[in-house]
Amino acid sequence: MKGRVLVAAGSDSGGGAGIQADIKAITALGGFAMTALSALTVQNTLGVAAVLPVPPGFVTQQMRCVIDDLGVDAFKSGMLDRAEIILAVADIVAAHPAIPYVLDPVMVAKGGARLLQDNAVETLRRHLVPRASLLTPNLPEAEVLVGRPIRTVADMRRAAEELRQAGAASVLVKGGHLEGDELTDVLATQGGIELFTDTRLPTRHTHGTGCTLASAIATGLAQGLALRDAVIRARTYLRAAIAAAPGYGAGAGPLDHGVTIRPEWRPGG
Repeated sequence: MKGRVLVAAGSDSGGGAGIQADIKAITALGGFAMTALSALTVQNTLGVAAVLPVPPGFVTQQMRCVIDDLGVDAFKSGMLDRAEIILAVADIVAAHPAIPYVLDPVMVAKGGARLLQDNAVETLRRHLVPRASLLTPNLPEAEVLVGRPIRTVADMRRAAEELRQAGAASVLVKGGHLEGDELTDVLATQGGIELFTDTRLPTRHTHGTGCTLASAIATGLAQGLALRDAVIRARTYLRAAIAAAPGYGAGAGPLDHGVTIRPEWRPGG
């Protein structure tokens, strides 16, 4: 089975993040990417210059059209910038509770631009977090969701558990924003907490890492992998894509999403 992943997210004209990164990552791991655009951005490695919203009803139409014809093995959402869009996606996900859902709570772009309206945070917390099979916040996003600073791995563990108690079935708090040469991600599931630690790669080319990781995990779930196995494969793929970054742009550059064609990463061919 290739794994059909339906992604609701924004478009990145620079190709490094958003729907473009989602499609590349899903394809590289042998899945089949389908999309529902939630917003269009004018964006490059230096930042976001403008955002054009997509009407909520049109987002819903995109999702239903795909589901009714092609079918879906996993949902993934990224940039959902307004409460109306969040509610539209929540309704679709709620109607298909058996399908795994990876929620990447995108709030701020790599260059600092806000991608989630302040008044939509509570809507995301109430209507999407409880429906997530896996929630994948970075540290700034986790801080917003739990309402306090996160400075250590111990803080990350507490935040992950708190977000599970808020309704997410599993939580992966990503530690890329912590200081130091080691990078630790914290995975909290019903079975407990597991830490994944790697040496930080010395590079500025990390645009789209969150989108890429979440889509890679969603692909694994769509292909029938257990959550832990999907996370391990996705982290391995992401690290390889960062290491092979082509060096484009004057800011936070994109990854090399095509770095993998390792057969073991592509179940079902």
